[in-house]
Amino acid sequence: MATKVRDYGKLAADIKDMIGESNISSATHCATRLRLVLKESPSEEVTAKISAMPAVIQVVEKGGQYQIVIGTHAKDVYDELAKLMNLTDAAGSNGPKQSLLNWVIATMSGCIAPFVYVLAAAGLVQGALILVRLAFPAFSETGTNAVLDFISWTPFTFLPVMIGIAASRHFKCNTYIAAWCCLALVNNSWAAIAARIAGGETVKFLFFPMAETTYTSTVLPPIILVAVLAMLEHWLDKHLPDVVKPIGTPFLCTVVMVPATILAIGPVAASVSNIIAMGYNKLYDFLPWLASGILGGLWQCLVVFGVHWGVTPIQLENFHNLGFDTIQSTCAIAVCAQAAAAFGVFLKSRNREIKNVAASAAATGLFGITEPAIYGVTLRFKKPFICACISGAIGAIISSFFGTRYFVYAGLGGFLTVVNAIDSPNGPYAGGQYPNSFIGLLIGTAVACVLSVILVQIIGFDDPAPETADNAPNSDGDILATPTPASSGTVTLYAPMSGEIKPNSAVNDPTFAEGILGQGAAIIPTDGKLYAPFDCTVFGVADSKHAINLEADGIELLIHIGLDTVELGGKCYNPKVKDGDKVRAGDLLIEFDLDEIQKKYDTITPILVTNADDFAAVELLKAAGSVKVGEPIITVKR
Repeated sequence: MATKVRDYGKLAADIKDMIGESNISSATHCATRLRLVLKESPSEEVTAKISAMPAVIQVVEKGGQYQIVIGTHAKDVYDELAKLMNLTDAAGSNGPKQSLLNWVIATMSGCIAPFVYVLAAAGLVQGALILVRLAFPAFSETGTNAVLDFISWTPFTFLPVMIGIAASRHFKCNTYIAAWCCLALVNNSWAAIAARIAGGETVKFLFFPMAETTYTSTVLPPIILVAVLAMLEHWLDKHLPDVVKPIGTPFLCTVVMVPATILAIGPVAASVSNIIAMGYNKLYDFLPWLASGILGGLWQCLVVFGVHWGVTPIQLENFHNLGFDTIQSTCAIAVCAQAAAAFGVFLKSRNREIKNVAASAAATGLFGITEPAIYGVTLRFKKPFICACISGAIGAIISSFFGTRYFVYAGLGGFLTVVNAIDSPNGPYAGGQYPNSFIGLLIGTAVACVLSVILVQIIGFDDPAPETADNAPNSDGDILATPTPASSGTVTLYAPMSGEIKPNSAVNDPTFAEGILGQGAAIIPTDGKLYAPFDCTVFGVADSKHAINLEADGIELLIHIGLDTVELGGKCYNPKVKDGDKVRAGDLLIEFDLDEIQKKYDTITPILVTNADDFAAVELLKAAGSVKVGEPIITVKR
């Protein structure tokens, strides 16, 4: 059995030095093994030395991989090796590639979700100020209002910096270099230069004229900046002399990436925004319902890519020239639909953490701020985001038949700005030509919100960790028994899946068959659900989702669904729990696509007590035949 290792860094460094860094093409890990793809196989002497290292159980060369079996600490060793070699976590990189849509969503969420609570809190401050100003108009002139106002806008003003920090972790590059580049984009000096350009002056960087684009509150430019920065930084790290790297890397990265963003990345994003906005106005002149439906359905997609701010100048121009604007009223309906979708997630989710995030995001959405709802809830689960977009489109179409528009500019369109749709003859823009505008907005918003909540309830989403029940039903509808308490000296483990049970020796992998990783049983599953075999705590879900580690009463249990299934890279697996969750016997742990997996892989699932040496005996109660979820299969005696 593997001994517990605390100095994972030393073990990783020893493995790297023994094999040779230049000989390692790529590295991944699964639940129990560090998997290396090497240019040349090491000598038998090197393999013997690695096998003798502390915590290394054995070395296996299989499937073109050099597999170092470590046990449940494989991920820890991989993490240290990744730091030493600037690796990205490629667990599962041998599996199918993500679709472009999934990659975009994962990237956007990964770059914004880490600070979504900050945006939510800032939105709540803004919302509270709106309410106080409505109740006490004189408050707007106080210093207290001024201070709280700039505090509430700070995360949005400096959004590129916060994105840069999060993106640096997502793309695995130097956080301080990323922050420096993004801070430069929101520097007041650049704002002043951009204002000069907007006034007609030509300002060049070297020989290239610069655009007037500014970057406060933008999303897409900082993400692209850091993505390219990561590639540049890794290239420089390999090619610069060691003596030059500490200063040369940040110097070259910054003087290349900031001008590149100002000259190319930013202007392209701004051009996309302007084209979208002007195209909308033209379409609205001919087919109002179609223009409203398209914008109502796609507005939150523009928010995701950060190009929605480019529409603001068009809105202001509409107010100035026409006395009203149809873009903001349509966007307000889309905003309300997104907030309602977050509320729908709150109603449907059984996970306490998700409910808390969804409630906070929905509350922030009341004030017209949907970033927390999008990145923290709806886009994260995909289906609620789509539900909100559909509902927003339908609500916007309905409102267009009433001639709905805003007659007063709202910084953030949403529930609290619906009064801006009132066309009063005595209002800021005298008219009264659209008496049904306000009614249309109320009806469109109500339809969008109600429909959004209903669709989320019907279509649902992948709730990551449903709350556990004391007696959860198994796949056959039976109630699982409660495990024998540890105080009796014997703990009973129940079958976590239905299928055909086998002894470990029947597993076609020597690491499992020879009991190297522990003692227990194996099951060939007949359905794609894995349940908790006893009351326990989840202390490790593999990055590739095919294996899980559980612990209770000193028992450490590994369940490994299939052989070599790490190669799927998480495809076909849908964990319902995460590290740290406490579960009861019978709670659903992982759903998996059995039919798809068994097309290529052996689905036999080892169930191993990895610290069997700590107990008097680990006994298999049934070594052959069929077994159902909840049937006793193993006893652990102290």
